Amino acid sequence: MHIDIISDTVCPWCYIGKRRFERAVAERPDLEITLSWRPYQLNPEMPRDGMDRDEYVSLKFGNEDSAREVYESIQIVGDSEDIPFAFDLVQRTPNTIDSHRLIGWAENAGLQDAVVEKLFQRYFLEGADIGDPEVLIEVAEEVGMNTDIVSDLLEGDVERDKIAEENKRYQEMGVTGVPCFIIDKKYVVMGAQEPETFLQMFDSVEAKQDEEENAEDNDD
Repeated sequence: MHIDIISDTVCPWCYIGKRRFERAVAERPDLEITLSWRPYQLNPEMPRDGMDRDEYVSLKFGNEDSAREVYESIQIVGDSEDIPFAFDLVQRTPNTIDSHRLIGWAENAGLQDAVVEKLFQRYFLEGADIGDPEVLIEVAEEVGMNTDIVSDLLEGDVERDKIAEENKRYQEMGVTGVPCFIIDKKYVVMGAQEPETFLQMFDSVEAKQDEEENAEDNDD
């Protein structure tokens, strides 16, 4: 079973969704799953160097009370998933395209999930600017990537257009929010659903796979 997870690295619900998905997978230890993390930018027009966090929050929510209410709600859900969000530590809202490039480069090494986890930790728990090349190089080093190669790639524009095109394609497919989980390119789970939703989808997909295999056997 292959699952594409469409996500943005500054999306708190994507972090929550990752945890819930992991809990579901843990309940199906015999299920063979491969993962690919796919890029989505919630703020594609974000300046390349990012934006002051207070300015961003003001533009997004209009006033401090609305922002506080939203983040307090996320904080409560995060606590239930053992994610101690530290929104107060975040000083800048980054452009996420470079973090998505790093995730993409990690795929061939089988390190995508580790990179995604580190990026979520650095941003949401430590308040690090994950649009800063130095932070991204630190993340690469922590998971075992070749930092010399990563540094050279970050200095250029390789795959910037690819990220933008993929982001646009998902929007055209109808992905209006993240996380979005696409199973075997056929079945979709939208949002940070509870583990039970993923488990039901796993069972449904397996049942359909069995039906298809039985149909093929009967044809033979």
